[in-house]
Amino acid sequence: MTHPFPQAARAPRALLTAQLANSVGDGAFYVSSALYFTRVVGLSAPQIGAGLAVAWAVGSVAGVPLGHLADRRGPRGTAVLLALTTAAAVAAFLLLGSFVPFLLAATLYATAQSGLAAARQALLAGLVEPAARTAVLARLQAALNAGLAVGAALGGLALHAGTATAYRAVFLLDAAGFLLCALVLSRLPEVPPAPGPADGSPRLAVLRDRPYALLTLLNAVMLLRLPLLSLALPLWITERTAAPGWTVSALFVLNTGAVTLLQVRAARSVTGLATATRAVRGAGAVMLASCAVLALSALPGLGAGAAFAVLVLGALLQVLAEMRHSAGSWQLGFSLAPAARIGQYQGFYGTGVPVARTLGPLLVTTLLIGWGTPGWLLLGAVFLVAGAATGPAAHWAERTRVEEGTRAHASLSGTH
Repeated sequence: MTHPFPQAARAPRALLTAQLANSVGDGAFYVSSALYFTRVVGLSAPQIGAGLAVAWAVGSVAGVPLGHLADRRGPRGTAVLLALTTAAAVAAFLLLGSFVPFLLAATLYATAQSGLAAARQALLAGLVEPAARTAVLARLQAALNAGLAVGAALGGLALHAGTATAYRAVFLLDAAGFLLCALVLSRLPEVPPAPGPADGSPRLAVLRDRPYALLTLLNAVMLLRLPLLSLALPLWITERTAAPGWTVSALFVLNTGAVTLLQVRAARSVTGLATATRAVRGAGAVMLASCAVLALSALPGLGAGAAFAVLVLGALLQVLAEMRHSAGSWQLGFSLAPAARIGQYQGFYGTGVPVARTLGPLLVTTLLIGWGTPGWLLLGAVFLVAGAATGPAAHWAERTRVEEGTRAHASLSGTH
């Protein structure tokens, strides 16, 4: 009998290579793109913020139909096409001269990125056996962080040079990374398209799956940790604490280094729904502790050294929660998605990232910079509740899967 996952050994290495290929370019893009858009293109900060908010809002909506396309047309071809589209969108940034072209290019970029994430998840599901998926995703996450760190260093060189040529080289590097990603993915085995629903259910069934929608919402809440490191903590450190300014960079290196080295180990204990819900619940509790510790860094009379030590402790707790949440979230997202609809379900589940990145900055800056310590504690309580609620939501989704399977079996057998 043919093994259903004959490429289980080779596929993770290719997926890892593809991840590294585009994450290095992305790292350079993230640290230098804002200054390129302002200094070279001539856009204002409000224009950049509004354009990216609109772009990622469109991209988050597009993830579901593009994931559905991957299910029905095959994830490999769809992923390759979307990687090429992302490369074209990045290259288009080099031709900008005003806001409207920027908005169009950014929307194409965000849409292709959202669809690519869903298609790659469907491709992984088709090439890697279920028991190994969380471990493979942990390796991909470690590679992502390593690539972003290398890319950020290259982007730093462009910032140091400060020339239009240096900035454009970063965009060319990112576009080349997505071209290489497309090439690597194209050499993977073809995954057959999933058969269409035979029970008359809607094509985008995920939009009517209330338990999965609840899980997606709770996951988006847990992902509010994303703007903490990139936005809230830098503002908090410089405005509210006595810690030195380089603490911001130190915490970033600490986070990316820990994920690169320890994410695979952190994911080993997550092997099913029970361990996944425990991991997410624990992550919520650790995030509460992290928020409480970080709030202490602004205590009156706390010197620079003590404030730095408190911030490091809070950041360590945060990255521990991040790794546990990631492992549990991956397991839940895959395990509770119907096998024939992995792409569209992953496209929907993945909306948590753009939602957190779009709405999160306003929320966390209001709570933390505006409210101070009470804001930190309230945000920590939100993480705690979201983590605790994930277990009941997952059990609800699991029950509906069993009930749907029972009804389908009864329909096929002619019983009632």
